[in-house]
Amino acid sequence: MSGQSGTKQPRTSEDAFGSFPGPQDFSLVLGGPLFQLLRRTHLSDDALAQVRQRIIVIALFAWLPLLVLSALGGKVLRGSVAVPFLLDLEVHIRFLVALPLLIAAELVVHRRMHPVVEDFLQRKLVPESAIMRFHAAIESAFRLRNSVLAEVLLIAFVYVVGILIVWRQYLALDSATWYATPSVHGSKLSLAGMWYGYVSLPIFQFLLVRWYLRLFIWSRFL
Repeated sequence: MSGQSGTKQPRTSEDAFGSFPGPQDFSLVLGGPLFQLLRRTHLSDDALAQVRQRIIVIALFAWLPLLVLSALGGKVLRGSVAVPFLLDLEVHIRFLVALPLLIAAELVVHRRMHPVVEDFLQRKLVPESAIMRFHAAIESAFRLRNSVLAEVLLIAFVYVVGILIVWRQYLALDSATWYATPSVHGSKLSLAGMWYGYVSLPIFQFLLVRWYLRLFIWSRFL
């Protein structure tokens, strides 16, 4: 404080696992283990800056190894497989278009919704008799947003349901592709397929289902 004990200091997401900010600091995205990890790796700050760096790093981490491993396996262009990597438009759209949009949307939502909860008080939408309940609802929303258990359960859901059941059983193609080759014992994943199924797809699915969690938190708060 350095002699400025009377000066009000702005709250930041340092409160993510401690005391909770007030209505003026309400955010659906400034919290959770992944957010803390991004801050520690300097891919984000308390205001979700460096969005371009996050998009480049995360999108390339999901997509670039697929290109490299497919090239090493000779499955980049049409040849030994029916669906080579460069012709799999679904993969490129997922990781180079949809994934960046999921990341960029965090900054948009944070800026748009940042003043909304405080407006509830300024516009007298919350009666005096309900102020304590209002602040309790904010703290409850922050606890769920910052929950380590919630994100761990999302990761478990992604791998158990999203990958092992939905993708492996229903979405993976039966023909020879850059990520798998059919066999009598089921599809055999290539090195690119292993990265795709156990790294790239889970990253995308986790970011997607985390948005559903945030929608649930907002609906529950309202």
